[in-house]
Amino acid sequence: MWLTAIRDAAIVLLAVESVIIGILLALTLVQIRKLVRLLREEIAPMLGTANETLDTVKGTTQFVSKNVVNPLIQVSSASAGTLQALRSLLFIGRRVSRRGSEGGREPGSE
Repeated sequence: MWLTAIRDAAIVLLAVESVIIGILLALTLVQIRKLVRLLREEIAPMLGTANETLDTVKGTTQFVSKNVVNPLIQVSSASAGTLQALRSLLFIGRRVSRRGSEGGREPGSE
């Protein structure tokens, strides 16, 4: 007698559990549909806008690099090279003028 009561309670408990699991599964499916709709309708356009912005930034950086940075680098390198060449020429001129003022003697030949 008590064994049948336990069996009947177990059957009722499994039936209630199955109903609860079914309801939770349906709620999960609804949430997944909402997530898919959110991704399709809101996130995809935001990603498209972000890609457009990225393309604009890329174009701007290429323009600035081509029209501002590269000429500045060329001018800077040319001026540095010219300055170094002038320093070298002035140093050589100083050495030659020192030798001439010493009477043609080389240092250390006394």
